[in-house]
Amino acid sequence: MSSSDWVSTSLPYLTPRVQGRGNAWSDEAAAQGRRGTQRIVHAGEVPAPQVIAELFGTTEGAPVVVRRRIIELDGEPCELTDTYYPTEIARGTRLAGTAKIRGGAVTLLAELGHVGVRVREDVTARVPRAEECETLGIPSDEPVLELTRLTLDGDDRPIQADLMTMPAHRQRLRYEIRIG
Repeated sequence: MSSSDWVSTSLPYLTPRVQGRGNAWSDEAAAQGRRGTQRIVHAGEVPAPQVIAELFGTTEGAPVVVRRRIIELDGEPCELTDTYYPTEIARGTRLAGTAKIRGGAVTLLAELGHVGVRVREDVTARVPRAEECETLGIPSDEPVLELTRLTLDGDDRPIQADLMTMPAHRQRLRYEIRIG
């Protein structure tokens, strides 16, 4: 693995942060001597794409709230992330705005009374779309990984869905599971 590769684990992004802490991405990158930033390129209500409608158990085109971000490592785009929320959770909150959220969205969700207790992640590889190539600075024949994460609360209701796209050659996903 080269110095430009990134090993990513999900747990830091699933639990609320201690009051006053920054976001998980900036902290994780800093712990490795690097600089992790993100740019919010859009936030607000949009019609639910098919994949999100299926995850949320709603109809395609129903309103949902999205935060679209370009995740950067040392100033270079390394991931595209669209995070979706049901409107009944996010409408009128900071989740629907473009300002950064101190401690991250998971911390705000917890403050709003929505805590994730179960997560399902699916990872697939595919050919990138033209706009992904341009934003990520990769050639069109370089595969990307697409990670779809659904977070459910204690009543098995969806509270958040993430669609993450990252260049496959720069990313290694690590899953550690405690049994028993």
